[in-house]
Amino acid sequence: MAKVVFDHVTRIYPGNTEPSVSDLNLDIQDGEFLVLVGPSGCGKSTTLRMLAGLEEVNKGKIFIGDKDVTTMQPKDRDIAMVFQNYALYPHMTVADNMGFALKIAGTPKAEIRKRVEEAAKILDLTEFLDRKPKALSGGQRQRVAMGRAIVRKPKVFLMDEPLSNLDAKLRVQTRTQIAALQRQLGVTTLYVTHDQTEALTMGDRIAVIKLGILQQVGAPTELYDKPANVFVAGFIGSPSMNINTHPVVNGRAKIGSDTIDLDPVAVDKLTEEDKGCIVVGFRPEDASLAAPDDANAFSLKVQNVEDLGSDGYIYGDIITDGSVAEAAATMSDQNKLTTIRVNPRQLPKIGDTVKIKIDPSKMHLFSPATEMRLN
Repeated sequence: MAKVVFDHVTRIYPGNTEPSVSDLNLDIQDGEFLVLVGPSGCGKSTTLRMLAGLEEVNKGKIFIGDKDVTTMQPKDRDIAMVFQNYALYPHMTVADNMGFALKIAGTPKAEIRKRVEEAAKILDLTEFLDRKPKALSGGQRQRVAMGRAIVRKPKVFLMDEPLSNLDAKLRVQTRTQIAALQRQLGVTTLYVTHDQTEALTMGDRIAVIKLGILQQVGAPTELYDKPANVFVAGFIGSPSMNINTHPVVNGRAKIGSDTIDLDPVAVDKLTEEDKGCIVVGFRPEDASLAAPDDANAFSLKVQNVEDLGSDGYIYGDIITDGSVAEAAATMSDQNKLTTIRVNPRQLPKIGDTVKIKIDPSKMHLFSPATEMRLN
């Protein structure tokens, strides 16, 4: 096992002026499961490939354990990769696929068989060892690819979106298996995904990256409860956080034709660059239906409702002076509509106007100029 350290690592692809990964500082502790998450093209796979030795590092250093591996060949780094594509040899059995790397390395046959059988037992593949990949389901093939990595007993596992080829139900099942397996083996793991649900459910810690720049690293609850900036707030959580920019009037946020209380400490941190506005964020579960005369609530015109049995969601437009406001800066799952989770037995009807109250202790406030957290 080994700790992994990215020390001011930068990667600029030939022909590009902007780095794909810029000045990355990241420590992955010995035995930790770290998930690197971000939208497409943000530099997460480049980071993984630099650690694997498949991409050149332009600046900075990478360490595995106490060894500087920055210029080391991939084969000498003692890592094992699992890709989105299973990349199994179709003419070989499951056992031969799993033991192939050991065979190339000249490991004795008895030792190969022993390690393959151990891995197969962990992965529930014992009865499939003599089958060819074409006789397996997608989830089983992915487990064979995992097994091939496990038998190598590497210092570090690198996983690049290994579940994206699986259907939704199988993805949830395999996700649980991978997380349990990593805890059982205790191997330091860097797992790359664009799926924030995967990140929240699997990782000991999550690192969020945007346009090659690391935004925040922390435990899943930390990123969910205290996002460092607007990007992390909008990216982590499903349904996503409601985020909108509002004018500040006498220390209160003007939402549509209503005003609500703000944390005075956060308001004091606003600067001239913020132009008298504040970014208010709140999660759908941190707001509730309020009484019509509640002075600390805002009006919402209901455009859509969802009854999921255990949960209910309403989607609506903020009302300004009797008309519906255009929520220009909102980030939401439903076309700029504000999302609120409600008791499914108390769902309003489409077209209703309701009052919404935000839990003040769960409100997220950001600077419009810097997009950094204020409270």
